[in-house]
Amino acid sequence: MLRDSREQHAPGHARTGSATTPIRSVDQTLPVDLTGRPLQLRPADLDRFFRPRTVAVIGASDTEGRPGARITAQLRAWSERVGARMFPVNPKHATIGGQACHPDIASVPEVVDLAVILVGDPQEVLADLAAAGVSFAVVFAAGFAESGAAGAEAQQRLAELTSGGPLRLLGPNTNLNAFEEFREDLEGRSIALITQSGHQGRPVFAAQDIGIRVSHWAPVGNEADLETADFIRYFADQPEVGVIAAYIEGFKDGRTFALAADYAAQQRKPIVMVKVGRSEAGAQMAASHTGKLTGQDRVASAVFRQFGVTRVDGLDELIDTSQLFARADRPRANGVCVYSISGGTGAHMADLSAAAGLELPQLAATTQESLREWIPGYLTISNPVDNGGHPAGDERGRKIIDAILADPNIGVLVCPITGAFPPMSDKLAQDLVDAAEATDKVVCVIWGSPVGDESAYRDILLKSNRIVVFRTFGNCVTALKAYFDYHRFRDNYDSPFDDVARTASPAAAKARRLLTAGKPLSEHSAKQLLRTYGIRVPREQLVTSAAAAVRAAGLIGYPVVMKACAPQLPHKSDLGLVKLGLRSASQVRDAYREIVDAARDNGAGRLEGVLVCQQVDKGVEMVVGISHDELFGPTVTVGLGGIFVEVFDDIAIGVPPFGPHEVRRMLGELRGLKCLQGMRGQPPADLDALVDVVMRVQRMALELGDDLAELDINPLMVMPRGGGTVALDALAIPR
Repeated sequence: MLRDSREQHAPGHARTGSATTPIRSVDQTLPVDLTGRPLQLRPADLDRFFRPRTVAVIGASDTEGRPGARITAQLRAWSERVGARMFPVNPKHATIGGQACHPDIASVPEVVDLAVILVGDPQEVLADLAAAGVSFAVVFAAGFAESGAAGAEAQQRLAELTSGGPLRLLGPNTNLNAFEEFREDLEGRSIALITQSGHQGRPVFAAQDIGIRVSHWAPVGNEADLETADFIRYFADQPEVGVIAAYIEGFKDGRTFALAADYAAQQRKPIVMVKVGRSEAGAQMAASHTGKLTGQDRVASAVFRQFGVTRVDGLDELIDTSQLFARADRPRANGVCVYSISGGTGAHMADLSAAAGLELPQLAATTQESLREWIPGYLTISNPVDNGGHPAGDERGRKIIDAILADPNIGVLVCPITGAFPPMSDKLAQDLVDAAEATDKVVCVIWGSPVGDESAYRDILLKSNRIVVFRTFGNCVTALKAYFDYHRFRDNYDSPFDDVARTASPAAAKARRLLTAGKPLSEHSAKQLLRTYGIRVPREQLVTSAAAAVRAAGLIGYPVVMKACAPQLPHKSDLGLVKLGLRSASQVRDAYREIVDAARDNGAGRLEGVLVCQQVDKGVEMVVGISHDELFGPTVTVGLGGIFVEVFDDIAIGVPPFGPHEVRRMLGELRGLKCLQGMRGQPPADLDALVDVVMRVQRMALELGDDLAELDINPLMVMPRGGGTVALDALAIPR
């Protein structure tokens, strides 16, 4: 059994029994699901943020040496680039930079799209901006939720000023990254960047210097109003954006993030994300920096998998994986071919690729026949392909590349160039660039020289917007795995929000009658709860005497199991309160007395009685449960059950809503999946029935979210195919 909410939770376990309040929609006009959580994002016309017609700088300055003067100058230059009219606002100045300065926002002669606030206390200014009909405001000032309780209260007041109204707020505790000067000479689809730390986004922005196009940067700060989800939703609609890259410390609201990720998946816009907070230390640092909950990291990872978000561990991986998504269309085939001028290099890359699960199919026979014309007979041409070096320096090099790209089994060509040997490497690089321009398949190059100033690298490879250039084997493999995984995900994706129930089932009212706030249910009552949702439990009776136990056993049929029954007994077997394999009336009578005596000796308190249950032996023990995450709301857990749930921690998490396809994907994550598929002569388990139970538990999580803090079905016995499932034990804790 999973430990109940009164016990120490094992590291990495899904914590249950949270007393958090369900997340509610900020804008009550938005549709909500059964838990009261939004089914749509609050609209934000961010075109007017990134391309405003008018900009006001509140607290503008031209006093030399003052930070405000530098920011004012940067905003003036940015306004000119985007074609906006800028209005400085400061009652202490008549002019700024030779331009008339206005004493307040009300005196600005035009309606303002974007106001940038440079004053220390923005609260009064925000009220004036809202009254003046300003669309967007940016607050740079720090000292809000990231600084403690008083700062959190101040930030809440800022949020209230923008809640539900037309004025939208970026920040506080943000910076000037949105107003950077982006290179306009780079071609191809771009990276749109979202960060909660300007310093962490800087390397991605700087990637423009090696030819990687970046078009937008949203520094969301503390997210008093506008949040990561708003920018994901907006970037997913921008035709020039090929991928959304993000460095995130915590989410304002898990549901709004899921909605945005779902929208991006529907628009086929990949999201690549560094999400800090995997470790306890990382989570604490993130909270101190941005003042928001990081959420349980395991739940966040589950949400990423559900909505196709690629999670990477570092900024170098963020850059490399994002550039691949930006430059590569949907794969034409799932195969990868490794082509090199060195057998050892090709073997190394092939090993890494195979270990990551990439497909390295043998090239077609006709392809190999062509390659043999140009590559000596003692070299490998099946995949990986080793040309031995010399063919790369003459007319054979391009022919080899074209033949590989023409192979129907190959969607990606990877060429590691570990040695810069001009003119051979220059010729090879140029052939790869030319071939990439002529194909709709993906061409990746790993430039292995540590120098990085070679002509083949700087003047040929980096000048191409079709070649995807990496500096390490590992990052190339990571990016390719993410690329193939994402497109497999997207090919099978259906939005789970399309069919979300808005009306509770009849079972919900019956179930609520069994729940009393703060009072755990006994096993008997918890099983009644499961019955209301159509989840099968064993035949059983609750008895209060040895004679009644014997009569119950006769009706149920031997062998039987007997258990003490009381709300305060979640771990009965540890206390000697469970007796298995009872096959006679005398064994039942003895077991009844032993259970009652053990309960008294262990201080178990007053029993409701003793359960006499049908014994179910043949099947795979699983666990299915409900818990609550502070950010994402109700979660559903499925995994290997019985005692193994704590030994192996082999569980998968789903965040409602999700469909049966997602449940099967969750089961595919489990190391114990082989137990369900049948092994060592055992028959396959009834996977369809298990999926059905998980879907019923999801329904319960959505309908009883306000009332049920924790549900733990363990073990759920999954019978051989066609036999269904039986919930042998259950723990339920109301809120």
